Amino acid sequence: MAPERDRPTSLDDWIEAGFALLAEGGTNALRIGNLCDRLHVTKGSFYWHFTDIQAYRAALVEAWGDIRDRERQRFTRMQDVAPRQRMRVMMEALVNPSHWAVERVMRTWAIADEQVADKVRQSDRRVLSALREAFVDDGFSSAEAALRSTVMFAAGIGLLHASDPGQTAPPEVRELFLDFMLR
Repeated sequence: MAPERDRPTSLDDWIEAGFALLAEGGTNALRIGNLCDRLHVTKGSFYWHFTDIQAYRAALVEAWGDIRDRERQRFTRMQDVAPRQRMRVMMEALVNPSHWAVERVMRTWAIADEQVADKVRQSDRRVLSALREAFVDDGFSSAEAALRSTVMFAAGIGLLHASDPGQTAPPEVRELFLDFMLR
């Protein structure tokens, strides 16, 4: 028998539990029983917060979008930072191991779910815009900046899906990549 919780569950508890389950088992792990087991609560607690699993999934997607937006909004507020440093920060955020598993699952989930796809696209547009701006600030034409930002972003997504979870290129390789992109 699972231990009882010493406090009521909050919406944040449910969201955190969902992210943990996504990271561990993908979207198939998002089941009411799994969530309740993780939080040591009854299904009644789940239904206190959500009408059904679809409502829960919608709340989870919305929370992921909000978190990503907050993280990526800082990219648009970095105009006073040198372009190369901005790109370094963006590159690190994209492949940050602490978000790796959930990011991969969300992108995979987006293939089959338009609501998730919309959140992923919104987040990606913010990153692409900030990258494009950094390239322009480094002296590239608008067209060249658009191409380079797309290539750099696509390379990051490729690393996200092609690499072992949590494995990123070492810092010296990332710096060589920035050298290449800024030629």
